[in-house]
Amino acid sequence: MSRWSNSEPRRSSMSVYGPVVKIHPVVLASIGDSYERRNEGASRVIGTLLGTIDKHSVEVTNCFSVPHNESEDEVAVDMEFAKNMYELHKRVSPSEVIVGWYATGFEITEHSVLIHEYYSREATNPIHLTMDTALQSGKMNIRAYLSAQMGVLGKTVGVMFTPLSVKYKYYDTERIGIDLLERTRDAPNTTNGLTSDLCQVGGAAGRVQDMLATVLTYIEDVLSGKQTADNSVGRYLMDLVNKVPKITAEDFETMLNSNINDLLMVTYLSNLTQAQIALNEKIVVL
Repeated sequence: MSRWSNSEPRRSSMSVYGPVVKIHPVVLASIGDSYERRNEGASRVIGTLLGTIDKHSVEVTNCFSVPHNESEDEVAVDMEFAKNMYELHKRVSPSEVIVGWYATGFEITEHSVLIHEYYSREATNPIHLTMDTALQSGKMNIRAYLSAQMGVLGKTVGVMFTPLSVKYKYYDTERIGIDLLERTRDAPNTTNGLTSDLCQVGGAAGRVQDMLATVLTYIEDVLSGKQTADNSVGRYLMDLVNKVPKITAEDFETMLNSNINDLLMVTYLSNLTQAQIALNEKIVVL
């Protein structure tokens, strides 16, 4: 394990122009899980952030925790473990690269500079993500920072962490898990399972209907003069209209019924297969 002695960091309270950090829900869940599974006596956990980088944003899609020990004078991080885990991740997701590192807690500690120096050798301009798992402010604050050196040339050089904008992004598969967690938010002791395919289709249709109602309300307000027209929204609406296929109501109903029948047939066959497997297991036991 690599060990470093501490130095004092600085954190800027003003945001600067920099990349937007887009975080996926699976990353937040993984960080929370690693904090719950931390070693006895550990005040926080750290880990590596994986994702992709473009000119204007850093998208964090995965992460893994890294074992470490901290004291008042030094911090020890298992760098060999971090390298081995990254090599294993590259075999599964070659497109994901190291984009930074995370730490649980509300503040940036003096050890953050030392750990950040290591990740600066592994990635260009790595980000530092903090997640307040202790809910010190009453909620789980999530912040992202970018480091910058400060000081006089030839003198002692310090490091300042400047905050970045944080947004949340999810895939369609992640949305299923988010909806399931939202249903248990008000009643955490209840048990909820995944909904059926037909229920998911119905829920999606309901969300589309709500969005269309919002769009129609906006258009009516603009036409009546209650709201000022936004050119960017108008362009989005034009693109939306142009993407709608030109199809008659009868043809659309026929196509929808055909797809529903196919879905019901697949569901029936899968249930029949499960019943046959269960019956076969009971016959083998007898």
